[in-house]
Amino acid sequence: MSIIGLIPARGGSKRLPRKNILEIGGIPVLAYPILASRASGLFSHIYVSTEDRVIAKIARKYGAEVIERPPEIAQDSSTVAQVCLHALEICPEIDLFCCIYATAIFLTPATLIAAYEQLFGEPETDFVMGVSEFEHPPLQALITDGNGYLSYMWPEYKGVQSQFQPRLLVSNGTFYWARRQAFIEEKTFYGHRLKGFVVPPEQVTDIDTPEDMEKIISRFSSKHP
Repeated sequence: MSIIGLIPARGGSKRLPRKNILEIGGIPVLAYPILASRASGLFSHIYVSTEDRVIAKIARKYGAEVIERPPEIAQDSSTVAQVCLHALEICPEIDLFCCIYATAIFLTPATLIAAYEQLFGEPETDFVMGVSEFEHPPLQALITDGNGYLSYMWPEYKGVQSQFQPRLLVSNGTFYWARRQAFIEEKTFYGHRLKGFVVPPEQVTDIDTPEDMEKIISRFSSKHP
């Protein structure tokens, strides 16, 4: 069975230009998920999908192979699903794959392995998504009207203690495991047989703006004094 890691890494990020190759701790952001993927020992191949020559060079330096991404799926409007479908098309040997975000710098090999074991150990499951719990109960959300007055978004949960509310989770932009055929058929990671893997909060990152980058550098410095 062929199991591959796939890291989408476009060169044209707008809010934080070149974020995938900015350095944290002396190495590019992109290097971290590559190194974690290699250390997991799970993957027969680790691919970086990119249209950018500099990103491709960095990917190879840290031990990944490169899939040349066509311009039509390297736009601002392009989706991760399109990138994965392209990879599956040109690599027909893939049976299982894990799409790992290029900015998942704190993701550990142990977490990748545990999520894989969840998928592999449950044949009826086709997708396993890295998820997080909400810091505040989302069903207590408030909305504002035109005059700035607040009211419950979901009034049916007014006064209901959080332990009696449904457990809600959210994709956290770390990774998505999927079986090849299921993904080709559904063309999304939000498939019918999807389960979540709760990623430890300290492994979750969100790097979209210069402010995000400053926070991540601070977190990194506290972990590596």
